[in-house]
Amino acid sequence: MMILLSLPMMAQEEDSTPQKPLVKFGFLSYEAALKAMPEYEAVQQHMESLRTAFQTEMQRVEDEFNRKYEDFLEGQKDFPRTILLKRQTELQEMLQRNLQFKQQSLDELKQTEKELLTPLSNRLNETIATIAYEQELALVVNTDANACPFINPQFGVDLNMIVLQQIAK
Repeated sequence: MMILLSLPMMAQEEDSTPQKPLVKFGFLSYEAALKAMPEYEAVQQHMESLRTAFQTEMQRVEDEFNRKYEDFLEGQKDFPRTILLKRQTELQEMLQRNLQFKQQSLDELKQTEKELLTPLSNRLNETIATIAYEQELALVVNTDANACPFINPQFGVDLNMIVLQQIAK
């Protein structure tokens, strides 16, 4: 469903002075601004060390499973039925635990990244709001993911450099 919003964009005065926009807005790449923050690199380094630790552990449990599976395959023809069923059950349980660990690891990584980026996002949002008030902007548009393929420069204010300068302070 598309909603069309009609706003008077220009105020016309009786004389021939240039038209002044009634509504101004700003635009920027939020992701670029976030990545330009000094703390962002530290967050990424921390996340990479966590990913490495989880990958190391996942590789270890995968290697352990593969060894047990190979042992099972080598001895299955010699195992009595009871031992065979017990080993199959152990392998299935081990596989389930490994899959569960992998999912928990991914969830923990996402949660940790969210927790680490939240203060940065909050600070960036405050910076954007401050600049928007100073520039008397009605709103600020995030141009990431080609969300806004055209912006008329008469009405839109490019905030990319202003925000980058502000967060660098």
